[in-house]
Amino acid sequence: MKAAGTMQNRASKSALPSAAPITRSGPAPASEAVTFIDGTRVMSQGEWQANSITQHRVTRFYRDQIVKSGFFEQLKFIVEPSLKEFESPGSLDTSGEHENTVVPGFQHKYEQTGLLLATDRCASYCRYCFRKRIVGQESSEIANEFAQIVEYIGSHLEMTNVLISGGDPFVLRTGKLHGILDYLLPFTHLKSIRFGTKMLAYAPKRFEDPELGALFQRIHEAGKTAVIVTHFDHIGEISLDAERSIQSLRSHGVQFLNQSVLLAKVNDDPEILASTFATCHQMGIHPYYLFQSRPVKGASHFQVPLDRGLEIAHGVSQRLSGVQKTFKYIMSHYTGKIELLDLGADGLVYMRYHQNKDREKIGKIFSRKYIKGACWLDDLEQGAS
Repeated sequence: MKAAGTMQNRASKSALPSAAPITRSGPAPASEAVTFIDGTRVMSQGEWQANSITQHRVTRFYRDQIVKSGFFEQLKFIVEPSLKEFESPGSLDTSGEHENTVVPGFQHKYEQTGLLLATDRCASYCRYCFRKRIVGQESSEIANEFAQIVEYIGSHLEMTNVLISGGDPFVLRTGKLHGILDYLLPFTHLKSIRFGTKMLAYAPKRFEDPELGALFQRIHEAGKTAVIVTHFDHIGEISLDAERSIQSLRSHGVQFLNQSVLLAKVNDDPEILASTFATCHQMGIHPYYLFQSRPVKGASHFQVPLDRGLEIAHGVSQRLSGVQKTFKYIMSHYTGKIELLDLGADGLVYMRYHQNKDREKIGKIFSRKYIKGACWLDDLEQGAS
């Protein structure tokens, strides 16, 4: 299979040898003709940031994996830049993260969960990322002053778990992760520590680090559950290296969930997603969320209309056994996590809040009139109950 021409990387090298990006030698020129998936454009260095275009970064492992998987023509869109990024409207904060940031680097949107942004770097940069404003940047939204975070967690006993995200926390050295746990493990009201990562797709050899066993053992000995939320969007991303690493981590008592994003041209096919979720289940990973792609500036071209998304989600469920279909089709809206249920014969999209800041709204079914081509709650006609 012949790979399409790609733009060269401008990112600094990762701290991890296994996550080394594809690079060019020598300084980058002030402007140059850049080959995107769908054409060529002369670019100056300042245009990337001016257009909120994430820099290009992809590990050699992932490039090799998606080529040999036989799904390169779909998976290239995850990491290779497109000219559509210059034309995709939207927001850089679709989920209201700024308004839910309680101290720098720490968010508290839902009662039981705290979200800690540990880094602004990833091993590879997803083109559909909803944190484009942070990832690959020198961001002030990353947790650096832990004294304030500790004080906040200590005063919020309703918080039962912390999700460590970013960026990808596993681009950090294991010693750095231990340092974060030093702050979190003493809290008895925290019952689980979650790590959100796509590193098992991008650089699974990171998890061969023998020091990780001790990291997860610390969580276990503190009386808490260690959870890794993997991010496999497509069966072609699941490598033998990832499977071996997952088996090893499960032996240390780590629980696994998987989240995927529904992406136009990548995985908008019930057969593909059903195969992905079934394979995850076979490896001991519970399919968790299928996210509706968000209207992110520079990434809204990945969105699938809601009627098609519901058709796909139902098609996935029809292809899975009862124990495999543990996923929910979710729109992570700024008002909360909304489970998309169905498009009725009455033309209404039926939904319910899976999570909401107002606990009285959780589980409540509501509806909006569907408008052809709508991809997000804000696109639907208001006025329905």
